[in-house]
Amino acid sequence: MQRQPEAQDPILRRRTLRFANTRSPAEPRGVETSTRGDRRANANERRDEKRPDPLGTLYSHSRLSSFENCPKQFEFRYILKVPRETESVEAFVGKRVHEILERLYLFVGRGQIPGVEKVVDRYHKLWEETWDPERVRIVREGTPLAFYRELGERCLRGYYARHYPFDEDETLGIEKRVVFPLDEAGEYRMQGIIDRISRARDGTIEVHDYKTGARVPSQQRLDEDRQLALYQIGLAREYGDDVPYRLVWHFVARNQIRTSTRTPEELAVLREKTIERIDEIRRTTVFPPRKIALCNWCEYKPLCPLYAEAHPGSEAAAETPAEEARRGSVAARDVKRNEQLDLL
Repeated sequence: MQRQPEAQDPILRRRTLRFANTRSPAEPRGVETSTRGDRRANANERRDEKRPDPLGTLYSHSRLSSFENCPKQFEFRYILKVPRETESVEAFVGKRVHEILERLYLFVGRGQIPGVEKVVDRYHKLWEETWDPERVRIVREGTPLAFYRELGERCLRGYYARHYPFDEDETLGIEKRVVFPLDEAGEYRMQGIIDRISRARDGTIEVHDYKTGARVPSQQRLDEDRQLALYQIGLAREYGDDVPYRLVWHFVARNQIRTSTRTPEELAVLREKTIERIDEIRRTTVFPPRKIALCNWCEYKPLCPLYAEAHPGSEAAAETPAEEARRGSVAARDVKRNEQLDLL
């Protein structure tokens, strides 16, 4: 196999990290009245209210989930745009596995299937190129770094063995970004990046998602999952809503696959529930912290009021522009993947 020059590798393209100015939270909506003049005035009022929308009317599953899990994290990440000083080793492994699978399918699409040892070698090279001990945190004390590195390799070997020679479907897109409205007026817009899109032999459009976590949710949880179902709504604009779709999760740490489907009625309910959640975010002006099981993995824990005593002076540091920009130049792939994860 002819090795591609590193400079042409799409995984290696550098991105510049940009920090936007802080936006003010959205103000509560006005109450509509019955007169035509008042309705017209109220419509103008709503247009004005769109300007301070925390996310500029563009939302994603991960942004909604951040708000649902912890409004304070949502504020730090999407409104104040506080730079991510650290990340968990689990997130680091997940990024590397995603990048290698992206690269693998790029070569498969060219008819050049690399051997599994080349795939694994590339993973370890990518690990060495991107590892930053000052940035990546091991949250679970006592777990050696080698465990996580071997975990990524095990995920890739298992996936490769299960899907080789990668001819079970036709890949239609890799790391594909989708932007789509939830309503006819286009006031509620979603975005996301899909790990892989394929067409199965029976013509079904499949929406693939790679998960490197150890937990495999129940079928009921997957049947209620919002993320891939939203992606299906977005893809229907390109492939039509009259073709069958299948949502596919690859739990690569367990070498397991789970699937689910959605009816038109279920997608309609999902649209309405998502719109309701966006309206709630737009009305919110105060973002309280919430203590949950994932707090130890949150990159903003040192800034969180709930943990202020454990991290004295953190809030002052967060308000210093110099500190905010200190790590503005991080590893290029991590910048790219952080931006992508914000869309998922």
